[in-house]
Amino acid sequence: MDVSIGLPTTVPGIDGSRLLEVARRAEDRGFAGLGVLDRLVYRGYDALTAMTAAAAVTTRVRLTTSVLLAAYRGAPAALAKQLATLDHLSGHRLVVGVAAGGRADDFEAAGVPYHRRGRLLDEALTIMTDIWKGGGQCAGIGPLPAEGSIPVLVGGHSPAAMRRAARFATGWIAGGSSASSYADLVTHARRAWADHGRTDTPRMVALCYVSLGANGRELAGAYFRDYYSYIGPKAEQLARGVIADGSALRDTVADYAESGCDELMLMPCTPEPEHVDLLAEVLPSRTLTWSNLG
Repeated sequence: MDVSIGLPTTVPGIDGSRLLEVARRAEDRGFAGLGVLDRLVYRGYDALTAMTAAAAVTTRVRLTTSVLLAAYRGAPAALAKQLATLDHLSGHRLVVGVAAGGRADDFEAAGVPYHRRGRLLDEALTIMTDIWKGGGQCAGIGPLPAEGSIPVLVGGHSPAAMRRAARFATGWIAGGSSASSYADLVTHARRAWADHGRTDTPRMVALCYVSLGANGRELAGAYFRDYYSYIGPKAEQLARGVIADGSALRDTVADYAESGCDELMLMPCTPEPEHVDLLAEVLPSRTLTWSNLG
């Protein structure tokens, strides 16, 4: 199983120098990839801008939007061009993870009807994948991906999200699930693949939050109370589930691998680049393979 690291774009205290140093250290310490969260109504960095900056200071790691809320990002043709450009600039390391989203304020701020987000995402995926194959309603939008398309992951636990993944994606990504429930989600995703008539195996990806170090749990609590303030007291419950020690992290990685996960993305609760080193010391064995991306 590959192990990747999230860029701390939404963590309070982040700045440009720290962000770029996290990207450099993740590659230097052998992690498989970098991920990035997407949020509009929050005091964090834009996901695509941050990922482009990370691409400029790395050469090997996979770059995954985990996940991009494509439905509020305007014209799908323009987004297709942005993503294809990032894919070219990074040396074709991009994986586009998308989901419908679950926070109404992001869509309200963008002037996009929240209740239509699923349909809009389907439309965006249809348009973008057609453009990446050289088609679309208006021919000539480029650049074109090197392999004829860009790998896509679709997130979401609902039956509709699973069907969307089977229709458009090379894999499925879980946000915030536990390792104990992940095996069931893998089964559901593979069943959706089969129901759609697909014979390939979906790449399975998951996210989990980590916050190692002497004050790791304290930092995680402060971050979660802020970032997840819209869910009220449940933010405290989420904070208690953050992985805050090395033993728990090793167990979690093993559990996800056993449950059928192909890539586990460790999302940080601190902006400090030194956190990458702490993770690397706990997890000395990782891989940079690019298997099952299609």
